[in-house]
Amino acid sequence: MKNVNVFLQEHKLRASDIDIQQLVDLFTTEMTNGLAGRESSLRMIPTYIEADNEFLYEVPVVAIDAGGTNFRAAEVIFSKEGELEIRDLVNARMPGLDGEVSKDEFFSTLAGYIKHLAVKCDRIGFCFSYPTEILPEKDGILLQFCKEVNAPGVIGQMIGKNLLEALGMPEKKIVLLNDTVATLLAGKSASVSKTYDSFIGFILGTGTNTCYIESNRNILKKPGLDPGKSQIINIESGNLGNPPRTALDTEFDNTTATPGNYAFEKMISGAYLGNLCLHVLKRAATDNVFSQETARQILGLSQLSSEDASNLDTMYGNKLNLLGKCISSAEDEINSVTIIDNLIDRAAKLVAANLAAVVLKTGKGESAEHPILMTIEGTAFYKLHRLKERFENYFSDYLSGQRKRYAEFTEVPQSSLVGAALAALVE
Repeated sequence: MKNVNVFLQEHKLRASDIDIQQLVDLFTTEMTNGLAGRESSLRMIPTYIEADNEFLYEVPVVAIDAGGTNFRAAEVIFSKEGELEIRDLVNARMPGLDGEVSKDEFFSTLAGYIKHLAVKCDRIGFCFSYPTEILPEKDGILLQFCKEVNAPGVIGQMIGKNLLEALGMPEKKIVLLNDTVATLLAGKSASVSKTYDSFIGFILGTGTNTCYIESNRNILKKPGLDPGKSQIINIESGNLGNPPRTALDTEFDNTTATPGNYAFEKMISGAYLGNLCLHVLKRAATDNVFSQETARQILGLSQLSSEDASNLDTMYGNKLNLLGKCISSAEDEINSVTIIDNLIDRAAKLVAANLAAVVLKTGKGESAEHPILMTIEGTAFYKLHRLKERFENYFSDYLSGQRKRYAEFTEVPQSSLVGAALAALVE
């Protein structure tokens, strides 16, 4: 049998095979090009939300969180002490899940969910986590739905304007944003008692994305912006082109529904990491890393969840775990755990490079008294085996010496709903 560490070395699958400086440089170049309107894999989408401004206090707003199959809404009030009160929480399903609905049916359904809230509030913050082009007036045009929602008539439509019309309340103020931007704002709301130099939002769950605050003078593709102000930029960081992939990463990418797109996301996010691990395990099986019986069982698997892959402490003999059921010896368990652990370790280093590049791009966080606050959400970040711990080590090791920056990390419950409320409260 081939030694598992020889296998990992041959295929360059270890964190030590990643040059973090090269990846930071790639991120920085792509961010700069995206801001300038030059060719870039990073869309660097302006949100027109000026997160450096103060929030309005004691003003009730409707907060909406819509993404995937779920719709939530509530009345939210932000007190001067930094406390958030969430009232009349609504939980519902997105329209279009049980068959195609028209544009009018879609918006009238949403309006029906929130009308009793909207009559009490002049402002609405709408976290709308589907691909949307955000406009200067903070409304947005839907580019596409995720496959679950079947409402083709809504594509190309103004989301906020149509919702207000369905409510019969066109005079209300509405702000559209995505979940990563909401995460950043939610972190800012939790920072009332301390002064931070800047804010970053990061999600590593089913997918991944990052946002941060950028000076308008650097957003060259939008020449009409006030150069004295700043706004949140949605990086769409999961789509970073030309990350440090191996031949096995490329092979796995070609098995997905969107080969060539979101290559970086496919190396780290919860939707893909389990099946990436399975792809590598299958190659290890054909390379004689496992015993014949374990190899046969692994080659017979069609898919592996990130949760099952990451359950490294209870793998061998765990009949509730798809991979655990395939392993027929303690040595095979060690080899499979070693492969998966190396892929998670590599993911942690990739995430560290992602966030280190964004920290350096802000030009902030040079003082321990005024660090950058990074709000991080997503089950993959917090649940993958030791990913958070290893990320923090790679991140702090890189941002040391001449590159020293100060950052703190936080997690905010119901961040999408909280961030939606605060987007409507930015003065």
